[in-house]
Amino acid sequence: MQGSFRTIELSDVEFESQGLRFLTVKTPNLKGRGDICLYVPQVDENISNLPIYILLHGVYGSAWIWALKGGAHKTAKRMMDAKTIKPAIIAMPSDGLWGDGSAYFSHHQKNFDNWIVNDVITAIKENIPQAKNSTSICIGGLSMGGYGALSLGARFPEKFKAISAHSALTKLEQMQLFVEEPIKEYNKEAKFPNVFDIILKNKFTLPPLRFDCGKKDILIKHNRELNIKLIENGINHTYEEFNGKHEWPYWIKYLKRTLLFFDIHSLYNL
Repeated sequence: MQGSFRTIELSDVEFESQGLRFLTVKTPNLKGRGDICLYVPQVDENISNLPIYILLHGVYGSAWIWALKGGAHKTAKRMMDAKTIKPAIIAMPSDGLWGDGSAYFSHHQKNFDNWIVNDVITAIKENIPQAKNSTSICIGGLSMGGYGALSLGARFPEKFKAISAHSALTKLEQMQLFVEEPIKEYNKEAKFPNVFDIILKNKFTLPPLRFDCGKKDILIKHNRELNIKLIENGINHTYEEFNGKHEWPYWIKYLKRTLLFFDIHSLYNL
């Protein structure tokens, strides 16, 4: 079967480790190739409807970073082994690798948003048998990836069962705290609205939503402001604060909140 992509490369099980698989596909949305790191749990061979939990990375990172700097696959495996959550595929795609970070929307003639919400899901379903018939997709992320999760989850509510973000940027202008590229470079084609505006526009179709932030995080003020605006506009959500900064020890510790949230809202039968 040809499938949806001109070229596909999938890692060989003989050389894979710790349940991680790597998938590279060529897509017009990126005008080139995109990478996806996957944790695929061991399940019965006849299972083809595992949920897909997408985790978006932050600036400077790529498809490998949630697993190999954050141990996301190990956290997921521990929770699945303990039956705290049901089996699911953890999908960790690249953001498209533009500059220090693409911010997960379309600019510079590349559709970084469609790469995530269409290509990543399609590539997994077509190449990972355990997800072939998946109908339960959730999206989460950290920092810039939190911005991506909140904005994409709200823009494409029909695609996702739940949204979760850690230490999220809430406005595009906050990218300037981290990246080398001027904000005007992101806005050459169209001005991109902030997270609250996107959520407000789609408030009646919004999937279940949660986000959290460390009390000493550089973005704590912005997350608190988003929480207040959502409350004032009657938009149902969960917001939590924990001790911590804008760093991996925080995200490693609280990823389990995202996985638990996704599990609750992923309705499927094994």
